[in-house]
Amino acid sequence: MGSNIVIILVAVLAFVAIVGVGFTFTGSNDEAAKKRAREIGAGRTGSANVKGANKGADDTARRRAKTQEMLDNLRKQDKERRKISAARDIGSKLSQAGLEIPIPMFWVISVVAGAVCAGVVWISGADGLVISGISFKSRPVLVAAAFFAGTLGLPQFILGMMISGRHKKLVNQFADALDVIVRGVKSGLPLNECIRIIGKESPEPLRKEFLTFADNLAMGAGLDRALAALYKRMPLQEVNFFAIVLMIQAKAGGNLSEALGNLSTVIRSRKMMREKVKALSSEAKASAFIIGSLPFAVGFMVYMTTPEYILELFRTETGHVILAMAAGMMGTGITVMRNMINFDM
Repeated sequence: MGSNIVIILVAVLAFVAIVGVGFTFTGSNDEAAKKRAREIGAGRTGSANVKGANKGADDTARRRAKTQEMLDNLRKQDKERRKISAARDIGSKLSQAGLEIPIPMFWVISVVAGAVCAGVVWISGADGLVISGISFKSRPVLVAAAFFAGTLGLPQFILGMMISGRHKKLVNQFADALDVIVRGVKSGLPLNECIRIIGKESPEPLRKEFLTFADNLAMGAGLDRALAALYKRMPLQEVNFFAIVLMIQAKAGGNLSEALGNLSTVIRSRKMMREKVKALSSEAKASAFIIGSLPFAVGFMVYMTTPEYILELFRTETGHVILAMAAGMMGTGITVMRNMINFDM
């Protein structure tokens, strides 16, 4: 009986030992297999992450290259637009001034203005002019000079003043137009519709320009050609910035409302800086005006007190030479002062 119990105990212990050894080897294999599986999974995931990172880097590089290429093209287009605006032929000047008259009609008006100036000189009965011993006593010469001055000088001067005033109005209204586009894009409207809203709701002269811009887009002219035509009619830095932003967004993508919002802020900052410069230079302008008008004021006061003394400048050839030298020096001084107080922005 005792020997049987011993045998049973030995058998049970042997079975337990065999089972334990089996579990040990099996567990280690499973653990090793699981570990191997984890390593393989981690390796695949790592390679996938590396591939994804490489792909993202390639996309970023391609995007940067495309953006750089597009910026180079925009610089070339900007140079071409500047050349076109620098030419400033009569047709472009008329469009910039907002005048809807044909070029032949402008020249007819110029000839009429020259004829009026020549008629005034002829009726006034001017006998001639003597400067530094050179006598211009021929009335036809003076009439011809008045005709050319009235034909080529006076209309161009008036046209330049009209262009300058219209450009100032456009600059003052442009930031508000960009805000309209920003709000329209954020609300889901397409760009063409926002531009047409500006053309309908904005005051002149911005209304006419954006209506023409919207019509060009609607007729299929394309964004490039429509923006080039807009810049030709409005050769301003603000319009150039607007064209660059739209071209970048059209070719490279991006948030149009954010870009135009930033551009609106920049334009308003430029306007504030321009007004600040104008305020700071107002004292210098007043001083230049006083200095420039002082010789004329002194000459008038001398004429009121002793006319014979001042009239010697107009009666003698020496006085004519002095007046010519004074006019040249005055012109030089006014030009220098103008350049000193003129700040282009």
